Amino acid sequence: MKKLLFILFALASFNLNSQELIVISNLEGLNMKVGETFAPTSYAETLNGEKTLCQAVIYYNKKGVFSTAKAITVNRSEGTIRANEPGTHEIVALCIGQEGQRLSRTFPVQVDYPKAKEINIKLSSLVVYESSFIPLEFEIVDEMGFSRKNEFLQLSSNSNNIEIDAFNNVKAVSPGKAVLEASFDGISSSVEIDVLSNPIEKLELKASLDVARTGDVVKYDALAYDNQGNKLVGLPFTYTFYGKAIDKSDNASGLIMNDGRFVAEVIGDYMITVSLGTKSTSRPLKVVGRGIEREVVKVGQGIVSDKHTSDFWVFEGVDGRDYAVTGTWGADGTSFFWDVTDPGNIKKIDSVKVDARTVNDVKVSKDGRISVISREGASDRKNGIIILDVTNPFDVKILSEYTKNLTGGVHNVFIDNNHVYALSGSQRYYVINIEDPKNPVEVGMFEIGKEGQSIHDVWIEDGIAYSSNWRDGVYLVDVGNGIAGGSPSNPVAFANYDYASGAHHATFPFKSKSTGKFYTVLGDEIFPDGVDENNPNITAGFLHFVDFSDLDNPVEVAKYELPGQGSHNYWIEDDILYVAMYGGGVRIVDISGELLGDLYRQGREIGYIMTGSPNGYIPNATMSWGAQLYKGYVFYSDWNTGLGSSKVSELKPDNSKANQYINRTPIID
Repeated sequence: MKKLLFILFALASFNLNSQELIVISNLEGLNMKVGETFAPTSYAETLNGEKTLCQAVIYYNKKGVFSTAKAITVNRSEGTIRANEPGTHEIVALCIGQEGQRLSRTFPVQVDYPKAKEINIKLSSLVVYESSFIPLEFEIVDEMGFSRKNEFLQLSSNSNNIEIDAFNNVKAVSPGKAVLEASFDGISSSVEIDVLSNPIEKLELKASLDVARTGDVVKYDALAYDNQGNKLVGLPFTYTFYGKAIDKSDNASGLIMNDGRFVAEVIGDYMITVSLGTKSTSRPLKVVGRGIEREVVKVGQGIVSDKHTSDFWVFEGVDGRDYAVTGTWGADGTSFFWDVTDPGNIKKIDSVKVDARTVNDVKVSKDGRISVISREGASDRKNGIIILDVTNPFDVKILSEYTKNLTGGVHNVFIDNNHVYALSGSQRYYVINIEDPKNPVEVGMFEIGKEGQSIHDVWIEDGIAYSSNWRDGVYLVDVGNGIAGGSPSNPVAFANYDYASGAHHATFPFKSKSTGKFYTVLGDEIFPDGVDENNPNITAGFLHFVDFSDLDNPVEVAKYELPGQGSHNYWIEDDILYVAMYGGGVRIVDISGELLGDLYRQGREIGYIMTGSPNGYIPNATMSWGAQLYKGYVFYSDWNTGLGSSKVSELKPDNSKANQYINRTPIID
């Protein structure tokens, strides 16, 4: 977990007898122009209107917490903000109290768009048929070159063969040529539309399945013929669906794409319709349950009750037995080693204490001989990594430390082919050769090269490093695969994908065994109210499934979102996802077949593990950190509990008492 820099204390005292406070600022209701500079002033005020000055006020662009955000920039030395791009942006005013308390408030700041210069109109389909709505896209470009697509334009036409409704939907009524005019901010543009007669005489609909499970992608293919029996191609069909759930307390739901792919989320009877203008045909689809639910049984626990636990790694030792290593967070720099040969009897066998507050990440080489642990918060500020000899996990030895270029703290590491990839100050990663683990040598470095760049994690597979760069998304980097001529000493980025939330925390690549498609799974990490070290936390975010089959055009196709919980680390094996969802425990998810839409709503969950314990650091507070499938067991670490193991049984869960209160955890202990 990355501890946020700014934590909101809603009841900060500011020496005012713990009265509730709010930040007051002249940022409220602020409108700016592109290029304008503004000097904000802010203070704290009680709910009774009593004012108190802040010891210091820090301003920052909310979208720039994890990475660069240039729409509005902050000059800390002058205490000003500058508007660089139009739109609505968010500036956070963080008020520091006399005793170091922190109180923040977010202010929307409107930066006006310059005067419009031109309107671009684009027909999404080159062919328009009568009785069809016309797919149009509008782009406004202003005098400074900024563009926007979501403004409401004034549309008009003197042609009687098209109609425009109050919401700017344009419908082709009858064949013929029409001119559509769009106006905005004193300028206008027009486009000629040629409406054709509907050529369809006969329409058929074929399907890949007539009975499907929830989550199965059914492919529909429309076949159209003219009055001569000739097959028509390239028609802009529209696909729709309606349905009825078997459970009368539920509603049928699903997702249908313009290319005819459909996936249902709820058991029931559906009707899929394809149409072009007034011509349409339908086909029924029966949707049944996925039938994959299984009981998940807790097998063993290695409790850590005096400090928070961070990441872990399970490995086979050189003696053929099975072991694990766990880190600790916000504590005293301790890592624990465990014998997990019997997953039902996890034994703590050794520990290593280093100069650090947090050992956030721990990894072990494939041969089970070398472990690398990360350091943050060292008293001497050297931080870096520690290289350990784990050939005898009952007596772990420190071989060396490496701190060059890593003094800013190492949050995550990865070991691959005698090289350690170590994050440096959450900005870049360095590549360190450990062929001689007592004398590590830096051989390379990778950064995305952007102002304000930030990185959280790196994962290596098949010579490709998957770099998780918060707002800048995932970068695929050749570090020995050969796809872009890269190597550990010369990392070369060759693909990238980012998304709007900018909270990209970790990446796991996988090739689907069932379809052969290549995906990267990108996980969010969001703490809406900051991180509370001593109480349960609120988290948000989800997993983004990105089809990377075409490296130049990655497409986000599906998501796994557990309502009310955010994601952390995860593991994928044999088309099954094992994901730590913080307060939601470890969820085990079927990701076989083509992936499309909302995987949680499709009933793809096999089972789950609530990883908290009454004996934990924070008792009974599940805060799952990571999961790893190892020799048929699901191992996991929990921030509040320590290390644990579980097993997915062949039994289906007994839900006969689902609505009955039972004073126990929802899985078998």
